[in-house]
Amino acid sequence: MAKRTYAYLPATLAAVETLGVQVAIARRQLGWTVAELAGRLGVSTAVVGRIEKGAPGTAVGTVLEAAVLCGVPLFGADARDLPDLAARQRATLALLPERVRPKPAEIDDDF
Repeated sequence: MAKRTYAYLPATLAAVETLGVQVAIARRQLGWTVAELAGRLGVSTAVVGRIEKGAPGTAVGTVLEAAVLCGVPLFGADARDLPDLAARQRATLALLPERVRPKPAEIDDDF
């Protein structure tokens, strides 16, 4: 079966590339080689290369783990603040309806 391709939005590509560059900068500032970061992540050096180049197909968990390991702030928060941020977001989500249903089509009977 052929692999399906997906056309990402320009903003998505820019965000992934920005995060990848931030990881690359932080890794170099820490004095880590690509191989050292790969070892800490438990992935190959090729995966680290894809992260730093901003490849959108890289697993999001791996990209975020690389960012946290390198000290890149996520969502404008320090790594220590992320659990509180997640808890606040879960509280907000709990206030919203569990299911979102499509709005009924409005009948235009004005002839």
